[in-house]
This record gives sequence, C-alpha cells and structure tokens, in this order.
Amino acid sequence: MKQGKLILIPTLIGNGDIKDSITEKIIKSIQKTNFYIVENIRSARRFVKKVAPKKPIDEITFFSYGKHDKFDLQEDFLQNILSGNDIGLISEAGVPAVADPGSKIIKYAHKYNIQVCPLVGPSSILLALMSSGMNGQNFAFNGYLPIEKKEQIRKIKQLENICAKTGQTQIFMEAPYRNNKLLKNLIGVCNANTMLCVATNITQNNESIITKSINEWRTIKTNINKQPSIFLIS
Repeated sequence: MKQGKLILIPTLIGNGDIKDSITEKIIKSIQKTNFYIVENIRSARRFVKKVAPKKPIDEITFFSYGKHDKFDLQEDFLQNILSGNDIGLISEAGVPAVADPGSKIIKYAHKYNIQVCPLVGPSSILLALMSSGMNGQNFAFNGYLPIEKKEQIRKIKQLENICAKTGQTQIFMEAPYRNNKLLKNLIGVCNANTMLCVATNITQNNESIITKSINEWRTIKTNINKQPSIFLIS
C-alpha cells in the first residue's frame, strides 16, 4: 500500500477572508484530507468548516499537539501515514512550523522518509519583513524575547548591536497583551537612529505597518495592546 503524505496547511492570520489568503490548492487538500494534526482542535475545526463547508466535519479525525497534549507520533501519526492516509498539519495561525511547535512532527516524518508537502500561505513574519523596508537579504527571526524587563533590555541591546555590526534585520514578536511594554522598552533602550518597524494586524482591515527611526517613534503615541504584532529593527 502506498503511504500517505504530511501536508503543511497554512491558515488565516486572524479573521480574514478565505479568498484573500487561502489558495485553491489548500482548499482542494482540505477537501480530500480526513486526518489532521492541529495546535488547537476547536479553531482547526472552524477553519476546515470555513474552507470546505460541505465536508462532513464529524468524519474528520483531529489530533492535538498543543504543549499540554499527549500526542503519540508512533500511534497517531506514523500508523495512519503507513496505512495510506494523508495527514494535514495545521498551525493556530499562518504557516505550520514557523513560530510554531510543528517542526518536531516534520522532523519525525523525514526520519521515516515520509513525503512532506508545504503549501503556500500567509506568514506574518515574512509579510512584515516584505513591507518593512529593511534588509531582506540577511535577517533573523528571534521568536519571543525574554519577559523579565532586565533580560529583555539586555536582549534588545544585543540584537541592536548585531544590526549595527552586520546589517542583519532582527525580527521578533511578543504575546499581544505585552506589546506595549515591549514597544516602550524598544523606544527607551535603542539608539535614536535605529530603525523600528511595528507590523500590526497583518492582513486585517485595520492592518498597520509603520517603519520609523527610534527618535521618530518617541514622538508617536501608539497603543498596540492585545493586537498581534511583529517587530523588526535594523
């Protein structure tokens, strides 16, 4: 029997319109795939139903790989793949395995020579970089910065130093409810001529992408509390 494939399925960023971000290939893949590994079952079910409203949702098997879940790679993943079933990997938002724990599953697939099929879709990180005006030839994504203020400030200074020495764009993010604290620290710590881009609510109707020097940011009143944002410095 031919074994199945692991299909990396991008989702919407926020509550955007399907036709604006989701390709026809994603729609067709969801229509024919009945096994999914997902970060959150509830939101994944809503997404699948939104993309393929005629697909019987109760005939679909969802496995959750959140940090508190006991997902068994051998039983839940490998056995289904070897039985000929394609499995879709769905992140909570955007593309799987980028700022997302799904890479462990993909690594496991490669170990057993399972075909991995990435589908094109929205990534807030790349969309922010594209629209920032910063160096897209040399950049680094740093994930989340430390939460504790002293450690966060130390990390900001370290990243700013890398920018100054190498020209490498530094990209990072924060839990939305801590955005304002991070922005305050960036404005307070970075040099006046350091460039900062704040990309908020990407792909949404209230999307805002602003690149200014730190000196200019110090004159702007901004409230990005609880709004998904990507930060870039150069």
